[in-house]
Amino acid sequence: MIVTWTTFNETHESVVEFGQGSLDQRAVGNNSTKFKDGGAEHRVIFIHRVTLTGLQPGSLYRYHCGSNMGWSSLFFFRAMRSGQNWSPRLAVFGDMGNVNAQSLPFLQEEAQKGTIDAVLHVGDFAYDMDSDNARVGDEFMRQIEPVAAYVPYMTCVGNHENSYNFSNYVNRFSMVDKSGNINNHFFSFDLGPAHIISFSTEFYFFVEYGYAQIANQYHWLEEDLKEATKPENRAKRPWIITMGHRPMYC
Repeated sequence: MIVTWTTFNETHESVVEFGQGSLDQRAVGNNSTKFKDGGAEHRVIFIHRVTLTGLQPGSLYRYHCGSNMGWSSLFFFRAMRSGQNWSPRLAVFGDMGNVNAQSLPFLQEEAQKGTIDAVLHVGDFAYDMDSDNARVGDEFMRQIEPVAAYVPYMTCVGNHENSYNFSNYVNRFSMVDKSGNINNHFFSFDLGPAHIISFSTEFYFFVEYGYAQIANQYHWLEEDLKEATKPENRAKRPWIITMGHRPMYC
């Protein structure tokens, strides 16, 4: 579990205090990442990431994040169940902006009631995260916090994230591949009886950023599917689900 948040100033530490009752456990991240938006003002924010380990599957945890310079509100989450003999409850959607996000109140309620296990947001955030020198991105993250602070919020990139080589999307989220590295463009994870693959459909439309990423994603996907379709893995996880922003068939 990775907890990600932003500050407008460097705090020199990134801390999550958490526990099943009291906040009796503490996890510390590496130095925050300084992100400079590509807009005219070159606004700077600091991205904090802290990994929580040793969680008991299915257990409820309370937590807050921050530092001695200030703490977030108190949130909670349920550690993901282990194994494959259960049915995950997923909220799947795309194309959610800051304005007229009519499904947002329902998502907030479902996440906090515990009636969904994870969210899959299949591209297009905020409209657009880089707008108004990335202030629209800041506002979107505030709006989605009542969802993403309570359940895993899994993403893939859409065409509206393309500005400045997708930099707002790349820096604001923390999708981890099986090697433990953050790769927001393409990654996969196991959830119950499903192997879920997130990939970028946008590499093929924004080639001004290069072609190497197309080949890299192709070779990665080929190897990922080889592993996922081995008989012993398919027996455990018969469902292979892909998520990408643009329709494969249209």
